[in-house]
Amino acid sequence: MACLGSAAAFVGRDALARAAGVPVHFASHQLCSATFVAGLDPTQFFDEAIKPKLGPLGGLLRYEVDRRHREVRTSLAGLIESRAVHDGPFGCRVLHPGREARFFRGDAGDPTSSSAGLPPLAGPDVVAPVNAGLADALDHAFAESDTGPRRFTKAVVVLQHGHIVGERYAPGVTPATPLIGWSMTKSVTNALLGILVRSGKLDMHASAPIAEWSKPQDPRRPITPDQLLRMTSGLSGGDSAHTSGFSTIFDPDTQMEYDMADQSGFAASLGLRAKPGEEWRYTNCNFVLLSRIIRNLAGGTADATRQFITRELFEPLGFRHATLEYDSAGVPLGTIHLWASARDWARFGQFYLRDGVTERGRRLLPEGWVDYASTLTPPSAEEYSYGAGFWTQRGDAPAARSRIAGGFPADSFMAAGSQGQYTIVIPSQDLVIVRIGWSYTPNDDRVATERLVRETIAALQVEK
Repeated sequence: MACLGSAAAFVGRDALARAAGVPVHFASHQLCSATFVAGLDPTQFFDEAIKPKLGPLGGLLRYEVDRRHREVRTSLAGLIESRAVHDGPFGCRVLHPGREARFFRGDAGDPTSSSAGLPPLAGPDVVAPVNAGLADALDHAFAESDTGPRRFTKAVVVLQHGHIVGERYAPGVTPATPLIGWSMTKSVTNALLGILVRSGKLDMHASAPIAEWSKPQDPRRPITPDQLLRMTSGLSGGDSAHTSGFSTIFDPDTQMEYDMADQSGFAASLGLRAKPGEEWRYTNCNFVLLSRIIRNLAGGTADATRQFITRELFEPLGFRHATLEYDSAGVPLGTIHLWASARDWARFGQFYLRDGVTERGRRLLPEGWVDYASTLTPPSAEEYSYGAGFWTQRGDAPAARSRIAGGFPADSFMAAGSQGQYTIVIPSQDLVIVRIGWSYTPNDDRVATERLVRETIAALQVEK
């Protein structure tokens, strides 16, 4: 799930109160989204995707799904409560005291489906694998261990030369089901920044337009959007890459995401732990601030931002079942909260495979932006091999070499999220592979995903 703020902000009673609030807010938000955005069964989702993540607190949590009012209420041992509501095309949001206003005014049309002019990638039926080898690869992607931990693969889509050559879904999931992307959302934020750069509204290498940092003597003023995007801002945020499971309730990133009405306000208040550009630290606070920049440049309100994202990205790409959620300050949650169908994610990968050009030949991203996004950020090389909103195998880095040894081609890069969310772009094969689930296997189901890539490429080479 999963930024550290000033020491005074996270000590004593405040720290305990925020930690206690995370489980109920996390559960109400995610259950609301799963039920009213994705149309998933709330009992199954709670048992698979929420309860195991809360550790010993999972058994103390109670929830109620109110379909009439489109909201979810949760409580922890009857002591701490949370309420999340479905706000139409803005997705779900926890209601914090004094911040109960909703953004949806009932005039935005279907809240979960774009009016994209592009034809769908395929019909409503699941596309069968083109050969037995690919069918075997998909079988392996959904296989579960007899002893656990569970993988809970929900969707795999394989797209080559712009066409689906095979896909598979878990029971209760269809080609139209929106699924949580977690940190794959960060790669969509990369695209929105690229659109703003191409329109001349944003300079990635100038000082980031953050009002709280505008004084000449502020040591954070030199931070650039590029450094935020590459996780080298130096902000004293949490370390989301190393925090998982029950312990995340004590991580300031997670507390920001589930216990704060104004997430970017918190992120903008952080001090520095390192000189900008020198240290790589995967903290979601960077992307919360980038999301606020997007909102401000897109019109300054939640509704103007939603219209901008739909008009400039979702509709040109042909997204049909995508909902990006917002916090109570009207900032899009461009860190971890985009729900989209596996086919939508595949189309997003295809967009980057085509260098930021849509299927109809319209360029949305600046020339060279995809290379920029997939170029290694050197301080991340040893353990992670991160680019600019994407993970990359490009560049001679130890982390990349490890993934290449497992099956990823050297020219590939990917959007990746917690618990095994992947949109893998492989230019040398003209191939996109999407895998979505909520896995509890090590390293975000990395070994199985490497096998999926390896076996898919081998199967499709037989077709040539």
